[in-house]
Amino acid sequence: MAKKRRINQKTTVRKAAKKKSTTPKKPALTSSAKKSSNASQKASAKNPATKKGTRIMSSGRNGGGLEAEIKRIDKEILKLINKRAQLTERLYSKRPDKNSSSYDPHADDSMLNELGQANPGPLPDETVRSIFRDIMSFAKSTVKLTRVAYLGPKYSFTHFAALERFGKSADLIPVSTIASVFEEVNRGHVDFGLVPIENSTDGRIVDTLDMFTRLPLRICGEVLVSIHHNLMSRCPRSEITEIYSKPQALSQCRDWLARNMPDARLIEVTSTSAAAQLARDKPGAAAVASRQAAVEYDLQIVAEKIEDNKHNVTRFAVIGDHLQEPTGSDRTALLLQIPHEPGSLSDALNIFKTNKLNLTWIESFPLRGEEQGYLFFLDFEGHENDPKVRKTLDQLKKGAVRLEILGTYPRSETLN
Repeated sequence: MAKKRRINQKTTVRKAAKKKSTTPKKPALTSSAKKSSNASQKASAKNPATKKGTRIMSSGRNGGGLEAEIKRIDKEILKLINKRAQLTERLYSKRPDKNSSSYDPHADDSMLNELGQANPGPLPDETVRSIFRDIMSFAKSTVKLTRVAYLGPKYSFTHFAALERFGKSADLIPVSTIASVFEEVNRGHVDFGLVPIENSTDGRIVDTLDMFTRLPLRICGEVLVSIHHNLMSRCPRSEITEIYSKPQALSQCRDWLARNMPDARLIEVTSTSAAAQLARDKPGAAAVASRQAAVEYDLQIVAEKIEDNKHNVTRFAVIGDHLQEPTGSDRTALLLQIPHEPGSLSDALNIFKTNKLNLTWIESFPLRGEEQGYLFFLDFEGHENDPKVRKTLDQLKKGAVRLEILGTYPRSETLN
């Protein structure tokens, strides 16, 4: 047994010696290296980010250099946009007419269009437009706060149009009816109002045109918005039993809904925003509304862009008492009543042809009461101070029972 124990001890010693010989010997540290090593150990003890198990972002390899560059650019952007706001504020404050500072749609649109043309990307033009529009809106609000009544509630298409024209720094006031918008402007409670006036699918907005016959307000601008409707809900499409929206939105998606949601009940409500709220709160409910409404009410878009007319555009009118100077690309709106007799409408329209004015829109309304006849709403290209426009108006007055200029305003491009 003693002999066997001695053999095992020798074997253990040989194994230990072999293991020791295969382990590489660490080189001796110089005095400077020792100092560096000690400093690194102290720094590691102070900084928890260098402890074991914590990832350290390498400046050169894992994006730390990019982060530093982004931070540097962020500081430059902040400095420049604040300087832009200050210079814009100074520009507006030097104008003698504060109203022209707060509302100059032609100048605003021209500047935003130029920025869109100069935009190299990859940011889309809509994003660039939004950034600079809000800078201008802030600068204007420091000179004169603009109050605007619009057909609410928030996150409706009219709200979107109001943001496009006046920006987030304006005092945007939602009201429940088109008539209320007109009344707020007429009483001087707000500077401007914003209402829909026509849609490329459904045509005229009757309530808006009716209010122009009742109150002496002018159109001083327009906003053209591409209308994209979306079906949104908190449940899958197969579980949707009711679809809510305002009558115009349901009408503009009539064919799509009939083909794709034939078993769902369509229910009219006062606004697309109210519809989105119902879709959020009611099981089995969906709404037809804007993408922004889906974001605000935490809804999933079940189907996007369901409007029947893919070029569905709503024109919104800015109403107030602000007279716009000629821009070279203007539109004039008229309210016209002519004698109720054969040929009177033909004679009136022939005046536009003779004076080479492009008539862009005409709508008729029957007169109220017992009187027979019609009121006509007309839009045509040109400013009311243009010589041939003045000549046209003078000729129309000779045969008109009633003629009112509803406004002259710069034309706008359609916004997506």
